[in-house]
Amino acid sequence: MEQPYLVPRSAHELSRKQISQAALRVLYGLKDAGFQAYLVGGGVRDLLLGREPKDFDVVTDARPEEVRRIFRNARLIGRRFILVHVYFQQEIIEVATFRCGNQQADVEDTLDPDEALDEVEGWADAMVQDENGRLLADNLYGNLEDDIFRRDFTVNALYYNIADFSILDRVGGLEDLRAGRLRVIGEPEVRYREDPVRMLRAIRFAAKLGFRLAPETEAPLQSLGHLLHEVPPARLFDESLKLFLAGHAVESYEWLRQHDLFQYLFPATERALSREHEHFPLILLHKALENTDARIAEGKPVTPAFLFAALLWEPVRLEADTLVQQGMPEAVALQQAASQVVQEQTRHIAIPKRFSVPMREIWDLQSRFQQRRGRRPFSLLAHPRFRAAYDFLLLRVAAGEVAEELGAWWTEFQDASNERKMTLVREAPVAPAPTTPGAEGVEGEPVTRGPRRRRRRTTKRKDVAQP
Repeated sequence: MEQPYLVPRSAHELSRKQISQAALRVLYGLKDAGFQAYLVGGGVRDLLLGREPKDFDVVTDARPEEVRRIFRNARLIGRRFILVHVYFQQEIIEVATFRCGNQQADVEDTLDPDEALDEVEGWADAMVQDENGRLLADNLYGNLEDDIFRRDFTVNALYYNIADFSILDRVGGLEDLRAGRLRVIGEPEVRYREDPVRMLRAIRFAAKLGFRLAPETEAPLQSLGHLLHEVPPARLFDESLKLFLAGHAVESYEWLRQHDLFQYLFPATERALSREHEHFPLILLHKALENTDARIAEGKPVTPAFLFAALLWEPVRLEADTLVQQGMPEAVALQQAASQVVQEQTRHIAIPKRFSVPMREIWDLQSRFQQRRGRRPFSLLAHPRFRAAYDFLLLRVAAGEVAEELGAWWTEFQDASNERKMTLVREAPVAPAPTTPGAEGVEGEPVTRGPRRRRRRTTKRKDVAQP
């Protein structure tokens, strides 16, 4: 008798022609070696939705060392979760062994691709949890049934069997897929406590797929958001890139704020966004996320440095404004505010230096756009971070922070002929003179100092030895 959750090839639309040749080689290689082999996860889900998968993942009953013996182009990866990457020219196929138990963290969120093991012998099968139920380690292998019920969402637990081209749907994933519904496998609160990042994954998949959250999946989000404090900041950095650099940043942002999760990722930004500027909401971040989605849709590059510059700009700007009002020069205030905000942010999301340094350069250059006389515009134009800083300036113009005339001037200047550049510089307004803390003239006007007197250089007289 046919199992009710086994969907034969004649009853579904997924075809081998839609699967990459690299994934097929891995599936058939495992099958021909006598092992079970299934395509699983986002690849199956996206193909059934008519989307192009980002990648293809395979699960099998073969142990990692057995997979490596089958494929000479394979490498063992990870320490918390031992996986196999099978390398082809343009593609990497990830192979995981069936794992056991409902209490397993999601492989794709805990993998460290920089870690590789030459041998797996001696690594004990273990599943360790802390006092809050959060999974710390899991290499406990199981069977196919075990593997199904340890996955996060039903739509990610559809298994395509290369042996007979059927789809195994043990948890109602196909029904949820048709209904546009995202549902956690098992008890949502228990699953979120095991791995709090699952709450962010729920937001990410809902935004990416345009699905709604099942009521029982959605209900615990606001009350359990504090569990994200237990997640390592480096892991939250990776998850933030998946949330905001996958083409659905606006939807992810709105879902996060709606469910009070954004505050646990970017607390200073959340505090800043709760304020208004001259009775208008702060809108730069929303425009930046719209711009990010548009660039991804057009196939243009995006950088985490620019993204985080936008995500943290409001608290930096507001803190810098406060420091300026206290008498600090604008450029110094901006640098000090940036240091304070970044220092706080790294306690929640660790931003690698290769992104935090250009992020701060984007901020630092903003005050230099006001200086349009003499050689300064040419110097700024030659700066390696000019283009990113200019794009950020245009965001500030669109948000009403900066006059449109300034953005238009720089737009014309960078593409103008040399003769036109010189004309633009001669006709540009003089930048406001910076105030000197504690040195104000009448009615608070900045004091203009006279020219400095050049000091005479004195040469020390050498003592001459007496005969």
